[in-house]
Amino acid sequence: MAVLVQVNFPMEGPWGAEMAEAFRGLAESINEEPGFIWKVWIEDQSAGRSGGIYLFDTREHAEAYVAMHTERLAGFGIAGVEVIYSDVNESLSQVNRATLTAG
Repeated sequence: MAVLVQVNFPMEGPWGAEMAEAFRGLAESINEEPGFIWKVWIEDQSAGRSGGIYLFDTREHAEAYVAMHTERLAGFGIAGVEVIYSDVNESLSQVNRATLTAG
């Protein structure tokens, strides 16, 4: 069963196009994580928050990624990471055109 993960954390920037340029290498590396299917990058400059919504093939892969990512964020001095795990109801999600596979 696919697992959706939402990760939010405080961030001072960069935002928008600058964020896209600064984190391009990181974005490309995420594609290589075990069980990774896709990610939507999210940002809220007015609230000073950033993060992502990820889809993984299993909870085990999702938890392994979050552990590594939380440690990486701590290395950048970012604390206060919030994580929500949710199982995906694939049948209903497909009715609403959700893409639940890579590519």
